[in-house]
Amino acid sequence: MLKINKVAHNRIDIELSGRLNSDDMKLALDNLISQSKSIEHGRMLYRINDFDFPTLGAIGVELSRLPALFGLIHRFDRAAVLSDKKWIQRMSEFEGHLFPGLEIKAFDCNDVLAAEAWLAGSPD
Repeated sequence: MLKINKVAHNRIDIELSGRLNSDDMKLALDNLISQSKSIEHGRMLYRINDFDFPTLGAIGVELSRLPALFGLIHRFDRAAVLSDKKWIQRMSEFEGHLFPGLEIKAFDCNDVLAAEAWLAGSPD
């Protein structure tokens, strides 16, 4: 399951759990792209629970939407990732180095207040 919720004019919250198939991925990415259209200097809170790798079909859908996703990334300045898996935290922060202008910081699942405070802060 991948749920996207626009909680403020510049903020999107995403919750990922379980395994995504191609239909789930298509709906979620369309929703993310749609809800992000008017965002500038955005913030994103990403909760990853019970992660399972997506199906090959879901990966294909994601790859087919890469141009739109790259455009979307430039709308955001910060993303906080909440996960109980250290490897997901490390990969998330590594991804932050791949996208200039997007700062990604990972937190343990129970560090919601710290993640919220970091998202609300000014860029470093």
